[in-house]
Amino acid sequence: MRLRFLGAAGEVTGSAFLLENGAGRLLLDCGLFQGGADERRRNAAPFPFDPTSLAAVVLTHAHIDHIGRLPYLIRAGFRRRIHAHRATVALADILLRDAYELMRADLDKENRARLRRGLAPRPAPYELEDLERVLESFVSHDYRKPFEPLPGIMVEFYDAGHILGSASLRILWQEAGRARVLAVSGDLGPHGAPLLRDPEPITDADWLILESTYGDRRHRPRAATVEELGMILETAAESGGSVLIPAFAVGRSQEILWWLSQHRERFGLHRFRIFLDSPMAVAVGEVYERFVTLLDEEAKRRWQGPAHPLRLPNLRLVTRSEDSIAINRLEGPLIVIAGSGMCNGGRILHHLRHRLWRDNTAIVFVGYQAAGTLGRKLVEGASYVTIFGERIKVRARIHTLGGLSAHGDQEDLCRWYGALEKHPPVWLVHGEEHAREGLAAALRQRFGAEVHRPRQGEGFLLS
Repeated sequence: MRLRFLGAAGEVTGSAFLLENGAGRLLLDCGLFQGGADERRRNAAPFPFDPTSLAAVVLTHAHIDHIGRLPYLIRAGFRRRIHAHRATVALADILLRDAYELMRADLDKENRARLRRGLAPRPAPYELEDLERVLESFVSHDYRKPFEPLPGIMVEFYDAGHILGSASLRILWQEAGRARVLAVSGDLGPHGAPLLRDPEPITDADWLILESTYGDRRHRPRAATVEELGMILETAAESGGSVLIPAFAVGRSQEILWWLSQHRERFGLHRFRIFLDSPMAVAVGEVYERFVTLLDEEAKRRWQGPAHPLRLPNLRLVTRSEDSIAINRLEGPLIVIAGSGMCNGGRILHHLRHRLWRDNTAIVFVGYQAAGTLGRKLVEGASYVTIFGERIKVRARIHTLGGLSAHGDQEDLCRWYGALEKHPPVWLVHGEEHAREGLAAALRQRFGAEVHRPRQGEGFLLS
C-alpha cells in the first residue's frame, strides 16, 4: 500500500491523501486550498493524478478545506462514489452550494475587470452541473458501520467530535496474511466542548495520519473564555457599540449561540439586538435539528427546552440580503454573527467595512485564521486593511477567543494518540510548520513516537 500527501502538508487547508495498491486508488478528502490568490490558482491546477483512475473518495467531514475540490474532481472526469457520514452528506449540500455562489461572484467580478482591460474572460473552474453530480455521487454511512469502497479495503467511521458528522477513519486491509490498519484522525474536536460528543479513540493502528492545527499550544479553558466573552459584551453594552463575530456556519455559529443562550441573564443580553446574519448557518441549524441524536447528552436535553440556542427571544435569523444591509444602518448595542469565519468572503465583510473604523466596535475571532486571509491580518494587528478596494483604518478592538476552537489542542491530540496501543509511526498534517514542530516534540517526548512531517506530494510505502 502506498500513501501520498497531496494537500494539508505543512499547511492547514487543501486536505487530500491518496492510497493506492494493486486493487486501485482511494482518495481521502478532496479539500479546497484557502487563503489568497495563490491558493485559487492551486485549486484550478490539474490534479497530480488521473481522476478517472480513482475507485472512490472517502470524506472525513464537510468543511470546505476537506470537500471543496470535489466539483473540480468531477469536472476532471471522476465518476465513482463519494463516501461520507450521513450528516456530512447533508451539510455538504449546503456548503458546496455556498462555495459555488462565492466562486461565481468572484469570477464575475474578475471577468468584468478583465473585459475593461481588453482581456478575454476566464472560464469557470467548474459548473453547476458538476456540483449536482457531486451530490448525486454521495453514499451515506453511520459511525462504526464498516464499508468497502475498494475491493479488499474496509473503512469505518469513528466520531471525531469536530463538527456534526465529522469522522476519523480506520482503514483495514490484508497484507502477507495479516491485517494492516491505517488510522486517519481527520479534524479532532476538543474534549469537554458543548453540543458534540468527545472524539472517539481508535485503539489499533499500524500507521496514523494526525492533524496538528493547534499542535503547539494549549487552549484557554472554556470557562475563562466564556468569562472573557461576557466582559467584551459588557463593554459593548456600556459604549453602545457593536460586537462582530466572524464565524463558520458549521459548528462555530451554533456554539456561540449556545453560550449566549446559557448565559442570557448573566451577560445582560436583553440590552442587545442579536443577528445570525448567515443563510448558510440558518440552514445548518435545520440540519442540527435533523441529527440531534448525534449531539452529546446535555445538548440533546437542552435542544428541546427553553435554552435552545436558536430561540433566544431577541435573536433574528437573517437570510435576505436586504435585511443584512439594513443591519449596517443600526446603532448598538448589537451582536452580529456572520460568515465567513476567516473574513475571506461573505456578509461579514460588509459589516467590517461599516464598523471596523469605529473604536466602539469589537471583533471577536473564534476559529483558526489561515495565512493570507483578512482575519489573519486583523489578528496579527494590521493598522489598515483593504475591503472591496477601500483602505480602512482598524480602530476596533480585536479579540481572539481560542478557547472556543473546534480543534483539539496539543493535550487533546496527545490524548487521542495515546489511546493507540502500539503508538504507531505518525504523519502530522493540517498544521503550519510551527504547529507540527510543537506536536512532534510532544509526541516524541511523551510516547517515543516516530514522527514524520510530510511535504506536499511526498509518498510513503506502508509495509
